[in-house]
Amino acid sequence: MANENAQKNLIVEEEAGLVTLTMNRPEKRNALSTAMMTELTAELRAIGKRADARAVIIAGNGPAFSAGHDLGELKGRDLAFYRYEFDLCAQLMQTIQATPQPVIARVHAIATAAGCQLAATCDLVVAGESASFATPGVRIGLFCSTPMVALTRAVGRKHAMEMLLTGQPVNARTAAEWGLVNRVVSDAELVAQTRKLAMQIVEASPLVIGIGKQAFYAQIDLDTVKAYDYTKEVMSQNAMASDAREGIAAFLEKRKPIWRGK
Repeated sequence: MANENAQKNLIVEEEAGLVTLTMNRPEKRNALSTAMMTELTAELRAIGKRADARAVIIAGNGPAFSAGHDLGELKGRDLAFYRYEFDLCAQLMQTIQATPQPVIARVHAIATAAGCQLAATCDLVVAGESASFATPGVRIGLFCSTPMVALTRAVGRKHAMEMLLTGQPVNARTAAEWGLVNRVVSDAELVAQTRKLAMQIVEASPLVIGIGKQAFYAQIDLDTVKAYDYTKEVMSQNAMASDAREGIAAFLEKRKPIWRGK
């Protein structure tokens, strides 16, 4: 069931545990204005508190996924505004990864600068075959410094530096080879295939998914010994959860588990 909310820049649709947030500034190629970032952050924080929401898709309406920051909004401002703007962007990206539900970017056409950052920050990315990704700030005198945080963690140093220094777009197939994209599908199948991936996640225990996502980001930058010290305790606590006991019993009894979220 689709339900457009009252927010100006977002369309929110819900279906059986899946929430789709569609950026709705097509005339601006879904540029991340302060209002857009504020609304996305608020919506994700609200979703994070909901037991009935199990996965999130972020998409864009119109000719692009997102063209990055709204340059019209950035023109001729003072230092205080720039600090506010980029802090707001950082809050959005951190909220995506702090949200218990997996967040999937459904990318069509272009994802540039902060739009590329948004895609790279999401837990998973599905791209249409005509999609492209770029961090072109260097070409307009504003290096993509905050986008490179997410980019370097997705594609590694050499590929990230190439994108950042040249500003040239990378096609969807190359983005997948570099690790920025999970899968590339035909443009015609983008919506259906992203939904299919999301619904596979929705089938799992939301409690366990939340535990796993939090643990993933907590351990990723630890050294191996510390990562194992952390994750073995997480897994031990997870094993005590009723959903873990139910999942193991259901597997052994060859039946579908009934998740209770605890």
